[in-house]
Amino acid sequence: MRPAPLDFDSLHTALRAAGEGTRLRVLALLAEADLTVSDLTKILRQSQPRISRHLKLLAEAGLVDRFREGSWAFYRLGERGGVADIAQMLIGRLDPADPVVLRDRGRLAAVRAARAAAAQTYFSQHAAEWDRIRRLHVTDAAVESAIETALADRPIRSLLDLGTGTGRMLELFGPAIERGLGIDMSLDMLALARARLERAGLKHCSVRQGDIYELPVPKDSFDVVVIHQVLHFLDDGARAVAEAARTLRPQGRLLVVDFAPHDLEFLRGEHAHLRLGFAPETVDQWMRAVGLDVALHRTLPPEPGSDGKIAVSLWLARDPRLALVSSAQGVA
Repeated sequence: MRPAPLDFDSLHTALRAAGEGTRLRVLALLAEADLTVSDLTKILRQSQPRISRHLKLLAEAGLVDRFREGSWAFYRLGERGGVADIAQMLIGRLDPADPVVLRDRGRLAAVRAARAAAAQTYFSQHAAEWDRIRRLHVTDAAVESAIETALADRPIRSLLDLGTGTGRMLELFGPAIERGLGIDMSLDMLALARARLERAGLKHCSVRQGDIYELPVPKDSFDVVVIHQVLHFLDDGARAVAEAARTLRPQGRLLVVDFAPHDLEFLRGEHAHLRLGFAPETVDQWMRAVGLDVALHRTLPPEPGSDGKIAVSLWLARDPRLALVSSAQGVA
């Protein structure tokens, strides 16, 4: 579909904003990940005030969007209107082998690796406390009841649990499914999950190490994929949702469970949270962008009088493709 035409002033403003070297580099970087001013200063090796001025011009032109989470501000490529198409078009014309592009992407990789290392260190130090930390929000019992209700409309044959942690989701659904697989990067977490599954006698459920952005499973493999309290640790939630959707069978379901927006800033420094929750439309948009039909969004507030301070949201989406009916179709 051809983009809608723009008025002269909007087009002129967008082209002036993009037509400067640093700002074009910023657009190319934001096509790869949501980034903060601090991230961009490390990558571009420029002062924070200068980067902030460039971002202000790009935001005013509609080429990038800014969203605040606690004391941090993230930037991403604009997603609405014809001006956003200009950013995509310009980035698409860049040679990926250009030395400037390669250098910036190399520095971006270093920034992302540092984030991942911080999260991995946290997991290693807190593996035994993981279930206790989750009690900062709505009780586990309430969340798990809502999860079971959301997926109760039909049986689950195969389940993929991303960022499986202690393996609780596999333990919860294990007795009723034919096969379950949990994926996690942390070896400490995987050790806990394996012990938990062994104690429960769930021999048909297993866990393995893997990258949530490049899952070690084939396309169209699972009836249900669960991403439970994982996205707030990631710098690219949209990419994780897209990769999860890839593994869904036709008519498969993707369930995301994570925090609603909150202001507990200490979770960043003490517990490696990159995002302080997600607005309903954020995860909705990620799901729809990869062709899924959003069937449910529900938010669970903390119980009155409890110590919990964070609401929990659930999103359920379905793969709209028609399921193949075949007696020979096996379980992934």
